[in-house]
Amino acid sequence: MAADPAHALIATDFDGTLAPIVDDPAAAAPAPGAVAALARLAARAGTVAVITGRAAADAVTLGGLADVPGLIVLGHYGAQRWQAGVLSELPVPPGVQTARAALPGLLAGLPAAAGTTVEDKDTALAVHTRRTADPAAALDLLREPLRRLAGAAGLALEPGRFVLELRPPGMDKGAALRKLAAERTARSVLFCGDDLGDLAAFGAIRELRAEGIPGCAVASRSTESPQVAAAADVVVDGPAGIVEFLTALSAAL
Repeated sequence: MAADPAHALIATDFDGTLAPIVDDPAAAAPAPGAVAALARLAARAGTVAVITGRAAADAVTLGGLADVPGLIVLGHYGAQRWQAGVLSELPVPPGVQTARAALPGLLAGLPAAAGTTVEDKDTALAVHTRRTADPAAALDLLREPLRRLAGAAGLALEPGRFVLELRPPGMDKGAALRKLAAERTARSVLFCGDDLGDLAAFGAIRELRAEGIPGCAVASRSTESPQVAAAADVVVDGPAGIVEFLTALSAAL
């Protein structure tokens, strides 16, 4: 990467990686120094990107990312793309509307624990239990009913940090990372993540290495998703550690 920064692809997740996890997703904000670190990298590396499950425009607004030159933001696991102020997106699969219509009745009928919330991402639906009295137990209650709903709607059920997400199959950060690497003719690839949804990107890094493209998977350590640190090449302590890592990387480039 340092030998050929012009062909390096440096990508990162947003929530839990650039920004600390908060109870209300709409209140997320990047860790101090995160945006500055991305801007320094953008001046040195060929491609800098944020790949997130959020809507791309939301990540740009919450993160203050519009001023990072050349930044590419892939939202909804690659279904949306923001670049230079222009947003493009794929059509919303009909199964998402099917699940959207059925979800309120399903949650009321269980009944879901008080504090369970639904985040509508347009192309996916995320059910969060972080605000409940017992997030792990609340998630366990939802897992099988949501799996059945996802199956009936032709969607996949993907777990995360006290969240279960219903989204179209084949839509993941690994596919988004590989597509971007091919588009940008990347000769080295790095991805930073913290959650189970980031494991697909770590898997893409391993596949690219097997194909001769150097890569590195960096984990923002979390006690809620220890599997991510176990799958990483480098582990740092949360978003603050990611900022420190990216700052050191920009200096190396």
